[in-house]
Amino acid sequence: MKILFVEDDQAIALGLVYSLEKEGYEVIHCVSQKAALGFLEAQVFDLLLLDVSLPDGDGYTICKQAKHLHDVPVIFLTALDDEVNVVMSLDLGGDDYVTKPFSPRELLARVNAHMKRQSKRMEKDLEIGELRINLKRREALLKDELLTLTKKEFDLLEYFVSNKNIVLSRDAILNDIWGFDYDGDTRIVDVHVFKLRTKLQGSNVHIKSSRGVGYLLEELHETA
Repeated sequence: MKILFVEDDQAIALGLVYSLEKEGYEVIHCVSQKAALGFLEAQVFDLLLLDVSLPDGDGYTICKQAKHLHDVPVIFLTALDDEVNVVMSLDLGGDDYVTKPFSPRELLARVNAHMKRQSKRMEKDLEIGELRINLKRREALLKDELLTLTKKEFDLLEYFVSNKNIVLSRDAILNDIWGFDYDGDTRIVDVHVFKLRTKLQGSNVHIKSSRGVGYLLEELHETA
């Protein structure tokens, strides 16, 4: 399993990279926000270890981008242990928070725990009606036929299935799939929903419009 480790303190980084690789993990280490965001665009990771304070930014920005791209566990590493920073880390989607200095054994235990939970979650397919999503392979099958989807279409479909039968506002979809800092045309949500509806035609899975609010994914049932 692959970990993105962002830490600019080389003394801390060298020891942790060694310990994590000895544990059997593949570790990509970088020292800046810019490099981390580049890796996130190019690769899929199973867990992120993020230093909060970085030379060109912070771990919070990396966390937000990571959560928009994939549902990946994030552990923050920081010397800041006040309540405000802890709450901010969790509000931004962080799953854990380790204060420096810390025991490598304790951190490894937390990494292993999150990895086990992530592995179990990825083993379960998401399903509604005739649609099934395999998270591990990032595949969507409709009536057992593989759907051809772009990355964003897959992310949006997974989001709908994970929140099936719940009305999702356009703003919520835009924030969770495209990111809080997206400044393009907000109609992009409607365009992608139209494309998904086209690909779901002929099945019992439907994306329903909620006037003035947004959309929900539901299973259609035959009426007698």
